Formats: sequence, C-alpha cells, structure tokens
Amino acid sequence: MVITGLDRIVADSQLQKQFPGKVALLGHNASLDRQGQHAALRFRQIFGDRLIKLFGPQHGFATADQDNMIETDHFIHPFFRIPVYSLYSETRVPTDAMLEGIDHLFVDLQDIGSRMYTYLYTLTLLLEKCAGMAIEVIVLDRPNPINGLSVEGLVLDPEYNSFIGRHPLPARHGLTIGELATLHQNHWAPVPARLRIVPMQGWGRAMYFEDTGLPWALPSPNIARPETALVFPGTVHFEGTRLSEGRGTTQAFEVFGHPRFEPFQHAEHLQQVIQISGLGGASIRPVSFLPTFDKHTSLLCGGYQVHVTNRATFCPWRTGLILLREMYYLLEDDFQWLEPPYEYVYDRMPIDILSGTDQIRHWVENRDGLDVLNDLEDLDEFLALRKEVLLYPGD
Repeated sequence: MVITGLDRIVADSQLQKQFPGKVALLGHNASLDRQGQHAALRFRQIFGDRLIKLFGPQHGFATADQDNMIETDHFIHPFFRIPVYSLYSETRVPTDAMLEGIDHLFVDLQDIGSRMYTYLYTLTLLLEKCAGMAIEVIVLDRPNPINGLSVEGLVLDPEYNSFIGRHPLPARHGLTIGELATLHQNHWAPVPARLRIVPMQGWGRAMYFEDTGLPWALPSPNIARPETALVFPGTVHFEGTRLSEGRGTTQAFEVFGHPRFEPFQHAEHLQQVIQISGLGGASIRPVSFLPTFDKHTSLLCGGYQVHVTNRATFCPWRTGLILLREMYYLLEDDFQWLEPPYEYVYDRMPIDILSGTDQIRHWVENRDGLDVLNDLEDLDEFLALRKEVLLYPGD
C-alpha cells in the first residue's frame, strides 16, 4: 500500500507537531488522501485556524479552468473563509503580500511525469521566491503516475525555456515531484530555499499509478485517466499543430485528428510504420470525434486513439512523434503548425516550445527516421543528475 506525503502527515501526530506556526497549502483537485479527502479539509482538521492561505497552480485550486493562457482569479474560499491565491494569474510568482504571515507552506500537487506540464515550474518559482525567507516549503511527495524508471526524450534546450519547460529535463523524466524539487535546489536554484520533502512509503519506482491503490482525480482538466498521462509525453506535441489533440472531448491527448482526414484509409499504413520503427506496446484505432471547444469546435474530426497494449514496451515520446511525422505527410496542405503565441511566448513556434528545440520540427518536415531521433536524445548528463536525487528503491 502506497502512503503519500499527505497521508503521512494526516496519520502522524508527531509529524504534525513539527509545524507549529501558520500554515498555507498549494494544492489542486488531485490533492487527496487515500480516503479521497482533500488536503485543505485535512489541514483544517489538523491545524485549525493556523491554516491561513491556499494557493492554486494553472487551472486553479479547483482545477476547473481549461487550456493554456487562461488565467485564474484570486478569491476567498466560500467554505474555508481564507484567501485562495492563483499562481497562474497576473503573476506566476507569489508576491510578498501573498506570503506574509506564513511559516510553513505545504505543496501537494500531482505531477504526471512529463516536462511539458506546469506544476513543477509553479513549485520551482515558489522555491526561488522563498529563498532567503524564513518560510519553510514542504513538498508532500506523490507517485510519478507513469513510473519512476523510464526516461525518454530530448532534453530541453535553454533557448526554448517557457512556463512549460523551465529546466533541462527530457520529455519523460522518471522522477517524483519531491525528487524534482531536490534536483532544482541542488542544480538550478540561484539560492536554495528552506525545503523539506515528506517522502512516500511503499512506493517503488516500477509502479504505475494503477499499482498504488490510490484514488485518481483529474490533476488538470484534460488528464482524465492514468492512461492519458502515459501517452501525454508524445501526443502533447499535437498541441503545436492545427490538428485537434482531443481537447473538447472526454479523451484529450488519447485521440487526435483533423476535419479533413479519413482515418480508415491510412490506419494500416500507420500501424505498419509503428511496427517497422520497432515501437511496440501500442495500437491505433480509427475514430471520429466532435470537439465541443478549442480547435475545430463542432466539426467532426477523423483521427486515431492511441491504445497502450503493453506499458513495459511502450515509448510514448517516440510513438507520438512518429505519428506526428506521418500526419504531416498524410494531411499534405491541410497540415499546419500552430502559430505563436503559446504559453505567453511570442517569438518561438509552439511546437518548438513543446519540444524544447526546433530540431523536432525539422525532423518531422524532413521525414527523417528513428535513427535521427535517437541521435537527438542525449540523456547522459541528465541521468547523472537524476541519480543523485532518487528517494525510492528500484533504479
């Protein structure tokens, strides 16, 4: 049985006593204990009136706001009667006024194991702001839902930094959010903050989320299931195109398509390309879907759903990019790269921001092979840094 950092503090009265001051929580919809109770409710029970502030990342404390570049307002929570500050608002960095009076700032965020996801960067900006302050930042660790062993993808080029990629991480990093926080403090933070990690108990690196026995709740509005998180490091690249990545459906990032595409016509070809490339563990199924918002709203799109058939052999980054490359050619003139801005970057192509480089876009356009993609994946330096911060057995 996996015990998260939140579960540990809920169950351990001696641990609770180590935080005698005023408390705040950075959390979201997935900040749940094993019983499905929200961290804010548990903190009110544990700390009483010493819980004085709440913070939310992108998509809001309630995880209700869709898509990128949709900011969330600050408000007074109607039940807890304390301020909720958005760190995806007019600021990504908490202000001095927001942090005033806080002694212990807990972070309980469910990450999904991919570089292209903003919660890590909300945390690292928070750590950078709190450096030199008396505030202790406590990360309540949670599982990497797509396991803590597998690492895949090109490491971000700092020239393509953004709020979906602040640090030199590969597309699939194989770390927990607590380990990522430690990596930031050891190598990327200008000045270290007062950081404490409350590690999990019972989690092994080979575990996927389904193996933990924990309840799944949306960490963001379009990560519907643990399976979605598993395909995300590859299919998220469709965000950088005019193809739908499934937003506006119940299966975002598991499906992709375009209104002017006939999926049955090309299904056999795509499956053969995946097999010829030596990529296993997935099949594609022709589908039609109708987005209710975002790209191609109310237009019937033809495309595919990615089904993971073997998690152990599935390579999401490579599989997603092979599919993207083939769709570039199958759609011909109907394929378009999405134009800026993307995540408030106005001078770079969105696909390059997502990829962490312009080399993936050129790889697609040149229709290069998997050997070229493999050459772009240089993980040695990252793997050496990663090894320093591993908290759990199995690697």
